[in-house]
Amino acid sequence: MAKLKTGIDSAFWDLNVASPQLHDGWAKSVPGDPFPLDGSVASRVLRPRQLSVIGNGLPLPVIIPSLSPTSPKDLGSFSLQSLLLKLANPRWWLTMTGQFRPRKLIADVKNEISNAEEFDLSTVKDVVKHFINKSLYSFGLTSQFAFPPSTSLLLAIEGHGEKERLRRKVMLKRQHSLQLHDHDLTLEAAWPQLFVDHKGKYWDVPESLSVDLSSLVSESGLRYHFGIHKNGGNPQAMNATDGNPPLSLLPGLCAKVAVSYEKIKYFWRDKGAAEQENEEALPYDVRLKEPHAAVSGIIGSTFASWIWNGRSLSSVDSREDQVVSTSKRSRHNADLFGSVCYSFQHGKFTKKYGDLTRVDARLDISSASAFAKKILNGSSSSTADVSKQPSASPRLNLIFQQQVAGPVVFRADSRIALESFARKNGVSVEDFICSLSYSLKDLQSGKIVAWYSPKRKEGMVEFRMYEF
Repeated sequence: MAKLKTGIDSAFWDLNVASPQLHDGWAKSVPGDPFPLDGSVASRVLRPRQLSVIGNGLPLPVIIPSLSPTSPKDLGSFSLQSLLLKLANPRWWLTMTGQFRPRKLIADVKNEISNAEEFDLSTVKDVVKHFINKSLYSFGLTSQFAFPPSTSLLLAIEGHGEKERLRRKVMLKRQHSLQLHDHDLTLEAAWPQLFVDHKGKYWDVPESLSVDLSSLVSESGLRYHFGIHKNGGNPQAMNATDGNPPLSLLPGLCAKVAVSYEKIKYFWRDKGAAEQENEEALPYDVRLKEPHAAVSGIIGSTFASWIWNGRSLSSVDSREDQVVSTSKRSRHNADLFGSVCYSFQHGKFTKKYGDLTRVDARLDISSASAFAKKILNGSSSSTADVSKQPSASPRLNLIFQQQVAGPVVFRADSRIALESFARKNGVSVEDFICSLSYSLKDLQSGKIVAWYSPKRKEGMVEFRMYEF
């Protein structure tokens, strides 16, 4: 089933969206934006672990290609990432990842050789200088400590040659232990933290601190989430020069709570168990083993309070503009959100061909208040600000999955704003991601996914476990 819990998670600052911009493989979703595509939600497996699994059993370190546009365009979008160092014991591990962008090097070396009058020792020295250009390289150092039975501490630092500042991150996580009674507790701090909005624009927040407590979905379908988040400093656009930063990223301290209820109803469902002794009858992915037709839904409410609204800023030049922006942000806010999804699957994903076709259609309303205001006020000039709110229009998310051959599956995720159906120029797809995945049957629900986003012009290879 499509991820219904995306609705409640995207209201907070801890929902990770897959992105090759950083070595850890993700950026934060902007709270208050339309729900991100299911196919864009980042893997729960840490990026260094992903590289280790993908290269498992190979005699040489695996080199993973990715696409991610950079501010200095001459560096190019294409990059190669590899796991350079791995140290581990049962309670601790340390990894170092490296990344190389070859486009600028190739262009500079080509120009150096073509412009040289004679190919001599001085020409060789000039060519070598291009190889040690620090802007071509970046590195990431990650370490995790495990404290039984269910606590972990993550420390990470990464540097990019074309940028002066290092990126630092600390995360303490405690997962559904007996003491927390089926709750996940996460404390995270980053300097800076990278966010991506629904338009594909990246924003760097100089300081980001958050504490999140979320419950697992109970048998009754109830779930709740509580978080406190602090932004510090003025958000900086990474890949755009126009537009204002989202209000939820401006400096301030916010406390937010959300409660949701979800339910699923099957019209029909084939729960036939696979023959355990027959390996060919086992599914390539246990999460895609049941043909069915079902409808599911989630409804929830959020309440947010900006305890501190970020009126004191260090940047004198932008202080006045930022104070005006934060004044537009409601000090206290309550809202409703909801999703309804229809899912159909044919096949059990056990045969080599024609044994998996799946379609998921999900309608999301990320802000019931903004949607209601838009309907009541229509297109009147006094509601110009409301109509510009990205959450004012419901979104239709479509997911199509088709088995290509054996464990290989093609998938397409798309998002359409319902208001585009009324436009004269036709329906426009707001976001789209296509991917190919290779399921690893031995892991029950593990797969290697290669995806590409035309909107963000990004793509990467990930390893995912027990994820839809």
